[in-house]
Amino acid sequence: MQKRKLGGSGIEVSLVGLGGNNFGGRIDLTASRLVVDKALELGVTLIDTADVYGRKGGSEECLGQILGPRRKDVVLATKFGLPMDDAGKLRGASRRYIMQAVEASLRRLKTDWIDLYQLHRPDAQTPIEETLRALDDLVKAGKVRCIGCSNLSAAQLADAQRTAEKNHLASFICCQDEYSLLERALDKDLLPAMRKYGLRLLPYFPLASGLLTGKYRHGAPLPPGSRLARNPPRGGGILNARNWRVVDALGAFAAARGHTLLELAMSWLASRPFIASIIAGATRPEQVAANVAAVGWTLSPDDLAEVDRITL
Repeated sequence: MQKRKLGGSGIEVSLVGLGGNNFGGRIDLTASRLVVDKALELGVTLIDTADVYGRKGGSEECLGQILGPRRKDVVLATKFGLPMDDAGKLRGASRRYIMQAVEASLRRLKTDWIDLYQLHRPDAQTPIEETLRALDDLVKAGKVRCIGCSNLSAAQLADAQRTAEKNHLASFICCQDEYSLLERALDKDLLPAMRKYGLRLLPYFPLASGLLTGKYRHGAPLPPGSRLARNPPRGGGILNARNWRVVDALGAFAAARGHTLLELAMSWLASRPFIASIIAGATRPEQVAANVAAVGWTLSPDDLAEVDRITL
């Protein structure tokens, strides 16, 4: 498994990471254990989750039970900020809430430290300086090794990095945002900002909720139990004419070169030097194995130019 640096932290992570959004929700503890065991067996070292995953806490609880002594062998990432209660009080990025949220995550994960603690989305009600000062205190206390962000705009990221530098605070080392062959909006604004400040990307939805795996067919019924079948709003947003056109063209491109659509989707992401690790979720060990194996195609400059022509 290829390793890459997680921003300027010095922490190394596996090129293919494991997303924990299915644990404790879509799949139970037993099934989650099989997925995690396979990932660790194949050299995956980054496991990414969030406090809200698994019906508010379930994913972290599963990982806390599954990892045990193997906790020290993984880079464990989680997030805070999305609502953790129906009343909307347990949410956001204020100092008061961060200090409460991190203790809850540490307890569920059964660990003394979090390797990467990430702001899940911007909090318009809290100044970014307050958020960063709280996170800086967690880093100094040894409860968090480094910090990241998710779903910030380029302007919000720049503001956060300037604020951290001005006040000599721990700064974000990576961004976690949607990025794939079907979703390349980051190319325009956020990626230039990330390059300016030396941040790496952890792409989520790298397979576009499965549309880039080849399991969905244009004009055919959605596979029972699949992510898009279970989430009609997400399916309705992604299963559009433009995406089907791109997927069909990418599938033909890959097949002509003796590869699958999955291999193209993962290997294209692997070709991007600003990506630290590709966060791919799984519900079965076989999916983990397929994701890990799929990054082995080294695309040529001509291949990459043709992919750009199809997707941009």
